Amino acid sequence: MAHQFSTLTFTDDIKAVQREMGSRSANEKLTERGPANDTLSDFEKDFISRRDGFYISTIGESGWPYIQFRGGPVGFLHIVDDRTLAYADITGNRQYITTGNLRTDHRAALFLMDYPYQSRLKILSNVESIPWDEAPDWKNQLKIPLKGRPERLILIHLAAFDWNCPQNIPQRWTLDELKQTQLFDRIQSLEDEVRNLRTELAQARSDAPPGHPQGS
Repeated sequence: MAHQFSTLTFTDDIKAVQREMGSRSANEKLTERGPANDTLSDFEKDFISRRDGFYISTIGESGWPYIQFRGGPVGFLHIVDDRTLAYADITGNRQYITTGNLRTDHRAALFLMDYPYQSRLKILSNVESIPWDEAPDWKNQLKIPLKGRPERLILIHLAAFDWNCPQNIPQRWTLDELKQTQLFDRIQSLEDEVRNLRTELAQARSDAPPGHPQGS
């Protein structure tokens, strides 16, 4: 079976550019011989389950693309099966651009980032939106952010996925990730040391007799 991500994304114009730039042959081989990448393996499932956010891109009636960030507790993007993901869509700024776009075109692209390891999972999907009060069976299955009210259940039906190379992906860490490293412990130790030195200096100054120099 052909590499589905390339099959869906390599349009005639894209193929023309690949020919101009000398990469068409390699990309043609990828399309014909690459892995299908249309079902999630345990590796992708583990990667998805450790994310606390992702970017989703949709296109509306105007033809303009729109990108939105969706975040929540780790694991809020629930793995239903090898080809389906789900999450509770929480009340936001009430502009409903992504929601409205999906009524025009149910296709969406997702970027899931792991900045510490410079990894990016790209997903092409068909999205199904269901009012929250019509999805009672899901209420105990999904991790829901403490803030906000669920408005709808979003089901993401996988069409294809692909991985990006780490080039140009910056390494970044969240505060929670830093807390798990020795670097955070070292920073905490230095901050405690500085705090103690300031306390000792203030005490020494207060104990100095009047008129005695308190520093040079």
